[in-house]
Order: sequence, then C-alpha cells, then structure tokens
Amino acid sequence: MSVHNDEPGLRERKRLATRRAIQRAVLTLSCDRGLEKVTVEDISRVADISPRTFFNYFASKDAALVGDELDLASEPEIEAFVHAGPSEDILAQLAVLLSDSLRSTEGDREIHQLRRTVMKENPYLFGMRMATLRTFEGRLQEIIGRRFVTDHPELGAESAELQQKALLFTLVTVAALRHAWRCWAEEEPARPLAEHVTASFAQLCEMTRQTS
Repeated sequence: MSVHNDEPGLRERKRLATRRAIQRAVLTLSCDRGLEKVTVEDISRVADISPRTFFNYFASKDAALVGDELDLASEPEIEAFVHAGPSEDILAQLAVLLSDSLRSTEGDREIHQLRRTVMKENPYLFGMRMATLRTFEGRLQEIIGRRFVTDHPELGAESAELQQKALLFTLVTVAALRHAWRCWAEEEPARPLAEHVTASFAQLCEMTRQTS
C-alpha cells in the first residue's frame, strides 16, 4: 500500500479498515485459543464480514496472519530521494523516505504486537513474514542503487561494485528499521513510529561516525 500526500477516499478508507479488522480478528483469536483452533468463519464473525468477503482480501488464514507487504513512499518522493544530489546525510534522507512510507502503519501498533506474539508461538509464520520483507528489500535495494548511480555515475548501473554496495546499504537500513519497529512495539506509552525510525537512523549515523 503506497503512501500518498492526499488523504485516501472513503472507499479506500473502508477497504483499509476491513483489512485491519480481519488481521486484528485472526491475530486476537489465535492468541486467545491457538492458531489451529481458528477458522475463517470465526475470523469473519469477529471482523463482522462474510467468509466470502474474507477471501476478497486474503487468500488464506495464514495470509491474514502474515499481513500486508511493506511498500515504499510515492513515486515523486522516491524520485526526490534518488535525485537529491551527493550528500553525507544520505542515511538521514533515507530515514525521511522510510518514515513517510510507514505513516500508514501508525495505527497498526496493536496488530504489530499481536503478530509478534503469534509468530513466537508459530515460527513458520515468521519465515512467511520474512519472505514479504525480502520483496521490500529488493525494491529498496533498487532505489538505493539508483541513488548511488545518480551520485557517482562512474560506478555504472550494472556493475558488481554498485550491486554489492547497494546490497550492504540495504541490509544495514533494514536492520535499523527492525530496531525502530521493536522499540515502537515495546515502548509504553509509544511515540509515533516515524519518530523511532528517525531515532534509530540517528543512532546508526552516530555509531558510524564514532568508528570511522
């Protein structure tokens, strides 16, 4: 689900609300009675929808448990990052891009906490969730690679050096994101996720300066 500057319309808000209701229902029921005892009919009843509507949103119970793939910000925001120009603050710029990308998840903290609980008890779901993150990582690596080529054309868009540099930068970025998510999930009372993303990237920048 891409982030846009404009507020979503009524139909889109209803769609998002239904997706969240389904995820909250399946996760809550799984925490209460165990995953194997939860059916699509149970989920639909708690989410106040029909089983047919459930399958309009998710292909299976496991898909609802794993949740949506992460998406990046709008194309104009991505292009602004790619063409921002050489800067020592590329990590800070990337933090802004990712904070904007994650704003749509600010209201999903309860779902995030429930999902962590269910995944601890059902490790195979963690593997499925990580598979969705790999799609996100691939898209992020492409964007970071484009930024490196824009800043340093001599690298060459298809060079092995560029690909390895973008991969390393991506993996470090994802680690900082996971740190932000964990802090957000565990903090009481919680600050906005965007603030945690900014803080995690600031700590990362500070650590790299200290070790350089």
